[in-house]
Amino acid sequence: KDAAAIADKLSSFAHDEHVDDDAPHFEALDISYDNNGIKGILNSPFVFGAALLASFGGFSFGYDQGVISLILVMSQFTDQFPEIASSSPNSGFNKGFLTGMLELGAFIGCLAFPYLADRISRKWAISIATGLFCVGAIMQTASQTYDTLVAGRFIGGIGVGTLAMGAPLYISEIAPPNLRGSLMVLESVSIVIGAIVAYWITYGTRAISSDWAFRLPFLLQIMPALTVGCGIHCFPFSPRWLALRDRNEDSLQSLARLRRLPSTDETVQVEWRGIIAEDRFQKEILLQEHPDTGPVMMEVKQWLDLFRSKYLKRTLVATAIPFFQQFSGINAFVYYAPTFFTSLGQTYNNSLILSGMINICQLIGNIPILLYFDQIGRRRIAIVGAFLMAVPHLVMAGIYGKFSSNWQAHQGVGWFGVALIYFYVLAYALSYGPLGWVLPAEVFPSSKRAKGVGLAVAVNWLANFIIGVVVPQMLETLGWGTFLFFGIFCVAAGIFSFLFVPETANRSLEQIAAVFGDDLNAEEDELRLRIQREVWAETNVRHQDE
Repeated sequence: KDAAAIADKLSSFAHDEHVDDDAPHFEALDISYDNNGIKGILNSPFVFGAALLASFGGFSFGYDQGVISLILVMSQFTDQFPEIASSSPNSGFNKGFLTGMLELGAFIGCLAFPYLADRISRKWAISIATGLFCVGAIMQTASQTYDTLVAGRFIGGIGVGTLAMGAPLYISEIAPPNLRGSLMVLESVSIVIGAIVAYWITYGTRAISSDWAFRLPFLLQIMPALTVGCGIHCFPFSPRWLALRDRNEDSLQSLARLRRLPSTDETVQVEWRGIIAEDRFQKEILLQEHPDTGPVMMEVKQWLDLFRSKYLKRTLVATAIPFFQQFSGINAFVYYAPTFFTSLGQTYNNSLILSGMINICQLIGNIPILLYFDQIGRRRIAIVGAFLMAVPHLVMAGIYGKFSSNWQAHQGVGWFGVALIYFYVLAYALSYGPLGWVLPAEVFPSSKRAKGVGLAVAVNWLANFIIGVVVPQMLETLGWGTFLFFGIFCVAAGIFSFLFVPETANRSLEQIAAVFGDDLNAEEDELRLRIQREVWAETNVRHQDE
């Protein structure tokens, strides 16, 4: 659409007493700045820089996940920390607790980040996150005792959790609408790439005879974090955060700088007015629902709102999918892949190479689903993907229980078990890998989306923590029952998805509301429409006075 034509139409719309069915909404406008996709990113220095930040933010998260699986089986590491060695009476718990502390820290970090980001800005919150991440990395690098190592993992985890939420939030708020999707795809892929790079760096450093075999990979994770923490200040403050702080003129100037256009440009004006209207809408919704409430209690009540009856079904769907994502077993294989492959009769060296292929397999699976995610549909992916993941787990439980006592005599069956693990990872990458991040952002009305997504991410990290802690002990005590455990949860995910998960692909917010059988979006839409008209009229008058 031509921006000037949009402006003329909305200007007259702002003064109409009657709003007909064809009246435009800000969220429906096609605000586009030239090229889309990768070409658009490369043609915009600010957006290209934002893409790099997204890459390094996701890369840091993936790196920290990927580095631990190989370090746990290094002889240099177990010599330094005998609590982890298999000869230790509590090695299973100690190994799981060490691994899971990163996720526990991330759980706390992602709950704290929304408040911090609103108070001091997205940029400074991200800088604090990278600072915590670096402190944790330094503690892990320098640690001489198990307790210090655990503390370093926990502090670094707080940084990981905030960075995993903060970088995509900032990028999504400064990117043009027509490039936002491309940047989010880059963020998710970079997480897997970070895990791949971390694993193979650690695979190389294991040849170092000293304790630098594991200290060097811990130390190297500082580099991408510092890049994000320092590089973020090369960009303007988020226009949406400035609007949140009632700095509307600063918001306009920031947006104009990001778009490399004058503040009087009609397309910039349309986007800016939409930002102001959305901010005012969010504040009015809160005042209507919680009048005469102080800032601290308001923060608490916004979280509690998610469990009110009118939002409960949405909250259930948004949190259950990330829960099943983790309890399908993916991070059991990411963290403990060498242990799994060794338990299938593979040699030590073979298990390391096979483990390194786990995330490469995941990356291969990500490519087609990113291209066809919308065409296939969320509900179909949730149902079919869950049962596809269940099959290798249940088959593995059978062969593990029957042949694990003598893999040497059944090497072919052991290799079949390896193939089953890769089949599961591919099924995960094609389904619950992306689904656990996409679906929670789609099911909530806009007034509850930030807290709703925050809760979903918190559930993801908490479930991740539980898996990290219990899996080593499960392998020691349950054996084949470990695979049965994950298989049952995959079947439960399929049944849950069949009963409760709606189809949100290619649907507007109003259509999604209809799928949930409520009119939350219709209620909000009337208020939003009034505010949009007010904002447009006010800004028109201001510019006419100038």
